[in-house]
Amino acid sequence: MSALQNWNEEKRSAYLYDIIATHETDPTHQQLFRELAQAANKQALIWENEIKKTGEKIPDTFHPDMRARLVGWLAQHFATKRLRFILSAMKVRGMSIYLGDTHPHNKLAAAVPDHENRHKSISSGGNLRAAVFGINDGLISNLSLLLGVTGAAVDHGMIILTGVAGLLAGACSMASGEYVSVRSQREFFEYQIALERSELEEYPEEEALELALIYEARGLPKEDATKLAQIIISNPENALDTLAREELGLNPNELGSPWGAAISSFLSFAIGASIPLLPFLMGKYAWNLPVSIALTSIALFSIGATLSLFTSSNALKSGLRMLFIGVIAGLATYLIGKAIGVGLQ
Repeated sequence: MSALQNWNEEKRSAYLYDIIATHETDPTHQQLFRELAQAANKQALIWENEIKKTGEKIPDTFHPDMRARLVGWLAQHFATKRLRFILSAMKVRGMSIYLGDTHPHNKLAAAVPDHENRHKSISSGGNLRAAVFGINDGLISNLSLLLGVTGAAVDHGMIILTGVAGLLAGACSMASGEYVSVRSQREFFEYQIALERSELEEYPEEEALELALIYEARGLPKEDATKLAQIIISNPENALDTLAREELGLNPNELGSPWGAAISSFLSFAIGASIPLLPFLMGKYAWNLPVSIALTSIALFSIGATLSLFTSSNALKSGLRMLFIGVIAGLATYLIGKAIGVGLQ
């Protein structure tokens, strides 16, 4: 990235900081973003000196591009917390203040949270939770699809074909969607972390200042915040990790694999979708549909009960709620299929 591009990025950050500070309701947050705007302008001056060395012309004034204007408009009309990832992508720092309590009793603990335990607890449950939801999606969507064609009174072969098509189409859709989502997130993380690495090498003192401002906004006394930031920046091995967490609100250890996420989503959806389909694959019998409904009901209740592990809710209540949702979805598609079947006769 050229010096002029870096200058533009710093000026754009300052522009957005000013807008956020103007529309923030929390005085502490207002002060943080005003000071971050000043820090960004100081960093822009550093790049001005670099531009002069190259002989390039320094713009007389900064003119935000359409993207910056759009994000600025969003910042004026929506809570900053909701725009956290968009703002991080626009090189707006300090987003970690929206991740938790900014006025804790233990201020030092707030400034240096137990990242490892916090993120491990999230990531360890994240894969299991995603798998559970994938199975649940497969269950409900394919049972609903099978009930719909059964209601339309199609032959047994068509029911099986529809079920297999629903399984493959849904699994492929889930896998592709998950791949794109995780890939985009990974590219975002990698770009932002690379940007932090470059800035840490170019102007470590300014990075320490930004970090201190964030710690101060989170409740640490100014002197302690400054000392802590300087200690962290003095250790390059840990500084980048801390900057990514505190300035961007990102966890460098959670750069998931797009292919892993896609395969996991495909398999979990396929497992769920195969359950209501299995009885129909046994042959043409009167019990195909009742057994399919029974197996799916048991699976839905089990998934609802499992999800209670993530919500600390009552397992029985959670299971029944999931079963009720499945019943409503299945009943609706069955009635629609029946109406269409009658209409086509």
